[in-house]
Amino acid sequence: MSTIDLIVLGMIKEKEQSAYDLQKNVEHRNISKWVKVSTPSIYKKVVHLEEKGYIKGNILKEGNMPQKSIYHITDKGDKYFFELMKKSSMQIVNVFLDFNAVVTNLEMVSKLEQKELIESINYQIYQFQNAVTQLEKHRVDIPLTRKTIIKQQVLLSEALNKWIKDFSKLYLEE
Repeated sequence: MSTIDLIVLGMIKEKEQSAYDLQKNVEHRNISKWVKVSTPSIYKKVVHLEEKGYIKGNILKEGNMPQKSIYHITDKGDKYFFELMKKSSMQIVNVFLDFNAVVTNLEMVSKLEQKELIESINYQIYQFQNAVTQLEKHRVDIPLTRKTIIKQQVLLSEALNKWIKDFSKLYLEE
């Protein structure tokens, strides 16, 4: 099951668009803040979904602009989309934080390096918290479903900020 499939299909279901537009919407919505997704993976995913018959591209040529494919979801894709929605909603919640690999291995470096790494994690959590707080302030005219994801990220950032402060204090004083 692919989260990227679900994101791409959902965005195409919402509005027919090109792969380039999909990539721009992923950036605009800050989806990469909560799902690992990259520009090449979007383009690759579009090709894959079209090969499977879940989406269909229609060639569009506007003025002097190069041709581009505008994708729409097919009936088969609509069924697959809902199947993915059901499967995703029934999975246990997993939160993967890349910095946990650093925390797990702190004992493998010197005390000075440990302090530096913890400070770096602390700073990145601060950056994350600042970014999602700004999104919450500025993205007021968006659907409730998107607002609630931003709120979720704000709450997560607050919890991570509290966690890193507590961890730093306990670990570095150990």
